[in-house]
Amino acid sequence: MDGGDMGGLNGLSEAARALALDFATRADAHDRDRSFPFENFATLHRAGLLDLTVPTARGGRGGALSAIVTVIGAIAAGDASTALVLLMHYLQLAGLLRSERIAPRLQEQVLRDSRDDVALVNALRVEPELGTPARGGMPATTAQRRTDGWRLSGRKIYSTGSPGLRYGIVWARTDDADPLVGQFLVSMRHAGIRIEETWDHLGMRASGSHDVVFEDVVLPADHAIDLRAPRDWASPDATATVWNNVAIGALYHGIAGAARDWLLDYLHRRKPANLGSSLATLPRFQEAVGEIEALLGVSRMLIEAIAERADRDLDSVTTTEANLVKYTATNNAIVAVGKALELVGNPGLSRTHPLERHYRDVLCSRVHTPQNDTILVGAGRAALGL
Repeated sequence: MDGGDMGGLNGLSEAARALALDFATRADAHDRDRSFPFENFATLHRAGLLDLTVPTARGGRGGALSAIVTVIGAIAAGDASTALVLLMHYLQLAGLLRSERIAPRLQEQVLRDSRDDVALVNALRVEPELGTPARGGMPATTAQRRTDGWRLSGRKIYSTGSPGLRYGIVWARTDDADPLVGQFLVSMRHAGIRIEETWDHLGMRASGSHDVVFEDVVLPADHAIDLRAPRDWASPDATATVWNNVAIGALYHGIAGAARDWLLDYLHRRKPANLGSSLATLPRFQEAVGEIEALLGVSRMLIEAIAERADRDLDSVTTTEANLVKYTATNNAIVAVGKALELVGNPGLSRTHPLERHYRDVLCSRVHTPQNDTILVGAGRAALGL
C-alpha cells in the first residue's frame, strides 16, 4: 500500500489525525444526544478516505491492514463512534470487492455509488433471538424465493452505522425445505426498510447501532450474494478474520491514546497550591504514567508488527495470533484509561469530562466478536494441540 498522493502510511496518519482533531470538537455533543455524525463521513468522503480498502486498479487507495490500523487508530482518538462505523465500512467493502461469488455488476454499482457520494456499507447480522452468529444458530430473517427474485423479512439489532448506510449485507436464511444461509446485498433505500432508534448504550453512543426492520423487501435474484449450506460457513474468511481482530485492537488503542494525551497535558497544567509545581513532577504520577506507557507501547508494537506481517504474508498470521492482538490491545486500553481516571480522581467521572467518555467507549471492546472467553479458549486449545 503506497498511500497514493498521501505519501504512504505517514501521510495517511497525518491526514487522519488532522480530521480527528476536527471530529473531536463535536464528539461530546454527538455522544450526549446519540446523534449520528453525518458531517464526519462527508468530510472523510471529500478527503478520499472512504475508499481506503478499494484496490488501486478499481480507483481506490489499495489500503491493506497497515493502512487500516493507521487510519482507524487516528480517527478513534477524535471520535470513537466515527472510527467504529468507518472500520465496519472498510472491512465489508473490502470483502464485497474481494468475493468471487458476487455479480461484477453489483460490485461496480457499489463502487459507482462510493465515488459519487457517501455510500457506507456494513453487515447486518445480529438478531434478538439469535444473538451473534459467531456463536452458531440459524437466523430468523428469511428470504422467500419468488419468480422475480426474493422477499426479505426480519429484524436486525446492533446495526452499526444504520442511519448512514447505503448498503446492508444482511445475514438471512432461505425458505427452502433445506434452508441455505448467507448474505443478501440490500440498498438501504428500498421500500419496506425502517430504522427503529433503539441504540441508547453505555459507549459508542453516536454509532447509530439501531434496530433495522425488513418487511417484505423486494430484491433481484442476484442480490443473494453468497448462499451456502449452514455447515459450509464453519470456516471463516481468513482475511476478514485477521483484519477485523487486529483493526478492532487498533481502534480501542486509539481511544486509549487520546486519554493518555489528555492526561499528560493535564499533569503539566495542574499545579496544586500546596505543591508549588505541576503534578508531572511527582514520582507517583511519573510511575503511573510509565505503567500506561508500558500498556500502550506493547499494544502499539503488537498491532503494527502483526499488521505488517499480514500485509507481507497473510497466511503467516494465525487466527489465534490475530485474536490475541484484539485481546491484548483492548484489555490494555481498558486498564490504561482506568489508570488515567484514578490519577484524575472524582472529576474524571463527571459527564463533562473527556476521560469519562473515553472510558465508556473502551469498555465496549469487551462485546466485539470474538469475545474474551472465545479468544482464550481458542488460544488454550491451540497450545494444547486440540
